[in-house]
Amino acid sequence: MNTETDPDVPTTEPAEPQVAGTDLLAPSLPLLPVTTGVVFPEMVVTIRAESDDARRAVDAATRTGNQFVIVPRNGSRYASVGTVARIEQSAELPDGALGLVVRGLRRARIGAAVLSDSAALWVAVEDVPDRVADPATQAKAAAYREIAEELLTTLGGRGMTGVLDEARSPGAMADTIGWWPGLEIAERIELLETIDVSARLDLATGWARQALAEAKVSKRITTEVSEGFEKQQREMILRRQMDAIRKELGEGGDNAIADYRVRLDALEVDDKVRQAIAKEIDRYERVGEQSMEASWIRTWLDTVFEIPWTSRTDDELDLAEARRVLDADHTGLDDVKRRIIEFLAVRKLRAERNVDEGGHRRAGTILVLAGPPGVGKTSLGESVARALGRSFVRTSLGGIHDEAEIRGHRRTYVGARPGRIVRALIDAGTMNPVMLLDEVDKIGSDWRGDPSAALLEVLDPAQNHTFRDHYLELELDLSSVVFIATANTLDRMPAPLLDRMEIITISGYSDDEKLAIAREHLLPRVFDRNGLRPDEVTISDDLVRIVVDDYTREAGVRRLEQRLDRVVRRAATALAEGTVTAPYAITEAEVRDALGKARHDDKPAERVDRPGVATGLAVTGAGGDVLFVEAAATGGEPGLTLTGQLGDVMRESGEIALSYLRSHAVELGIDRESLAQRFHVHFPSGAVPKDGPSAGITMTTALASLLTDRAVRADVAMTGEITLQGRVLPIGGVKEKVLAAHRSGVRTVILPKANQVDADDIPADVAAQLDLHFVDDVRDVLRIALTN
Repeated sequence: MNTETDPDVPTTEPAEPQVAGTDLLAPSLPLLPVTTGVVFPEMVVTIRAESDDARRAVDAATRTGNQFVIVPRNGSRYASVGTVARIEQSAELPDGALGLVVRGLRRARIGAAVLSDSAALWVAVEDVPDRVADPATQAKAAAYREIAEELLTTLGGRGMTGVLDEARSPGAMADTIGWWPGLEIAERIELLETIDVSARLDLATGWARQALAEAKVSKRITTEVSEGFEKQQREMILRRQMDAIRKELGEGGDNAIADYRVRLDALEVDDKVRQAIAKEIDRYERVGEQSMEASWIRTWLDTVFEIPWTSRTDDELDLAEARRVLDADHTGLDDVKRRIIEFLAVRKLRAERNVDEGGHRRAGTILVLAGPPGVGKTSLGESVARALGRSFVRTSLGGIHDEAEIRGHRRTYVGARPGRIVRALIDAGTMNPVMLLDEVDKIGSDWRGDPSAALLEVLDPAQNHTFRDHYLELELDLSSVVFIATANTLDRMPAPLLDRMEIITISGYSDDEKLAIAREHLLPRVFDRNGLRPDEVTISDDLVRIVVDDYTREAGVRRLEQRLDRVVRRAATALAEGTVTAPYAITEAEVRDALGKARHDDKPAERVDRPGVATGLAVTGAGGDVLFVEAAATGGEPGLTLTGQLGDVMRESGEIALSYLRSHAVELGIDRESLAQRFHVHFPSGAVPKDGPSAGITMTTALASLLTDRAVRADVAMTGEITLQGRVLPIGGVKEKVLAAHRSGVRTVILPKANQVDADDIPADVAAQLDLHFVDDVRDVLRIALTN
């Protein structure tokens, strides 16, 4: 029900001017005109307050007991009687309007209008309660109720009798006719303005009798139409039988139904699936080709027959061959390859020993390859498929919000189709492919459902052998599918989904590993892409390292391949134009000309050049990264300001760091008076969200550097969580952070002592070039990091 206010409402000067912020007299209430309906007492309705005047009326009512008077309007005429209503609920709607749930309380005559200083229109109101009904009025109410119930029965709306049951008086009983959609706005206003209950019942009874007569005529017409339709259906069935006879005599054309029955006979499925398909074929035969429903049924049948119900590939569980495939496809990633071999070895043992893959004995594992972009997660999935000798199919889940993308759409919707899992099986052509669920961490959720919740049934080994797609409405056995998921970060993945997966972390590559990958994998692929033979163009390892160091400081190798492609493409153009001859060696000048200016990233040596600046380490969706922390004393009221789009955890770390320095000022040689001022700690790159406890010791070091006027060593980076007592607690992502420090030129890294067990994950060539310090007290951090 929309509302609007009318500037032409007649107003009179108030007897006493009203003062802003004071309550008006009790007989006065804010006026809210409505133009699309009438609100009666004991009626609960929803109203949209769109105009500024309507909002002011709502605001005025909110300040004075949540009540206002609702007055209907028909054209330029306002009703003389309105309904005093109470606001039950209110909320902002997506289109900017204000939605209200109001309850009508009582009738009231409308008196003089008053425009208060709040710009809301107030009117004097006089309550007009219904009089106690006499026996004659009670009889009229009973007669009206019988007619209304018969009307609802005729229309098949028995559920609406609850509205009649809730009417507690004859007057309220008469008002129930206001719910009838057939009434005009003028008739509803007339009902509202009828104060006498007996007269009101007469109006309601007359309108109900008229509506009942129209309903009976409509029902009779509907019955006749239905009978005619059934006759047409019988004729259609007879025509179908005649068509069948003609086809038996060789006079028919395309026999799709017979083709479906032949395909069903050849299909090896269980009885439930066979019965469901046969039922749809029979239904298709009944409706006939002329029916709109026929195309929907035919699409469903075509989809069902496309599913590879019985097609399976035999696993080639040769572990030696699997190792060869993985080593040929990927350089490094020894831990990841070892876990994949273990995964394949378990499948080999289960297959050789006939361990049941279904029911409660199933012990499958869903692998999640987690790591920054460009580290080879998708290609690892392809390698697993090659090692097993299975079909490989990839389905991207990034950005989907609709649960139907996983479970399929209901067939009642136009354009319905099966979900991505079923479509992937059709594309794979087998029931046991290696299915890569790409970007599983980027699944969203909204009013259309939560796709991650639908994935639980797909990935849970205990229940995916009976997966049911909403479009097919048939059970599919997914227990033989090897699911491999990929993700950049695991922070946003729901815990129930993560609980069904085993995480394999791919941290990234060192510079030496990138050089080997470029030589063994990227350059051959780039040469082939540009139509070159390896002996026509050469690029030295020194030039590849220049590309790695100056143009691609990333965890993965995707951007490295793009840069190499640009360099080789220049050489291919020169060969095609005839300006050079093969064999041709690319020079450093040509590399820099092709790639432009070297990427300039802030290095610790350039940033950490004065007290109050420290270098921290963090993990982002793109891998490890260097994080600079700047501290400054701003004077003013003592406290701490943190900027740089920080999360709650990082803000807490900042408070802990300052509290530690205050409680250990004497021990650390900090002047207590210098702590009685306001400090500002800033993390540059404010457009990038940052959160986590691992910057605790970095903030402590930056503040201690500022307070002691001792600069932090430019070759030191650190990570770790701090407690109020100065303990350094362990953190995650050690390998990613150390690799980031190495890429930025840092040679001394401070890590929590509890993370010393993670040192084995750091590549040996990187660890040999770094001075790693494992500490458990922040005083050791300050001793190592601060200059004398």
